[in-house]
Amino acid sequence: MKPQVNAFFDEATNTISYVVRDPNGSACAVIDSVLDFDYSSGRTDTRSADAVVNFVEKEGLDVQWLLESHVHADHLSAAPYIQERVGGKIGIGERITVVQDTFGKVFNEGTEFQRDGSQFDKLFEEGDSFQIGQMRGDVMHTPGHTPACLTFVIGDAAFVGDTLFMPDFGTARCDFPGGSSETLYASVQKILALPDETRIFVGHDYKAPGRDVYAWETTVGEQKALNIHIGAGKSAEEFIKMRDARDATLAMPKLIIPSLQVNMRAGHMPEADEQGNVYLKVPVNKL
Repeated sequence: MKPQVNAFFDEATNTISYVVRDPNGSACAVIDSVLDFDYSSGRTDTRSADAVVNFVEKEGLDVQWLLESHVHADHLSAAPYIQERVGGKIGIGERITVVQDTFGKVFNEGTEFQRDGSQFDKLFEEGDSFQIGQMRGDVMHTPGHTPACLTFVIGDAAFVGDTLFMPDFGTARCDFPGGSSETLYASVQKILALPDETRIFVGHDYKAPGRDVYAWETTVGEQKALNIHIGAGKSAEEFIKMRDARDATLAMPKLIIPSLQVNMRAGHMPEADEQGNVYLKVPVNKL
């Protein structure tokens, strides 16, 4: 089956959100939504999420799933806002509990922060399947960037989150807590074992040098042949050496501190105080 895919690009975070629709009906899923956040003022905005909601309402779609490929470190999830507006169950990989435990300690969350994934409606495991109307989705556990990364294979399309970028940009960083370049290499091999014609939809694009436009759709065949980090039969040893050296030069994403605190809560803000005020913490010398 060939799902209908509509992409929504957020230039502020270079994130692509997707509405994936059953071609034979109105059922759909939203993948990796964005809540706009201005760090300097601490203000949120729903422009990006409203673009998705407006599309869903205009097309008369039935949102069944709000899928997260992983706990994003570069943008806040808008899943609860979209759920409130148009419905859908929020799903993520079952190893979210590892991420919650790790960053619960980093942000000194205390015992009131549940580390069992209960903030989400569904925790997916390797090999799970789910339905979007009459269309089946399959879950691949593809860690390496984070321990909880998933690839959603829906019909002839694979939504890989941050695991792979466009072939001219390469692969995800692996230096976050719980990340591993060795593990990422193995995960990418699972994706590249899909049929060559499988459409791949990436979670971010940054316009590789020499490319003037943003892009987010490629194929397994193109990745195998052309990916600058892992294509053309590069060995695990070559990849690990390159990836680890490159990661050592990278700065932290500018929204990592608010993103992790919100996204490990399924897109919810930390609990408000007695006056109704919400606060995010800034750990010093922890990341």
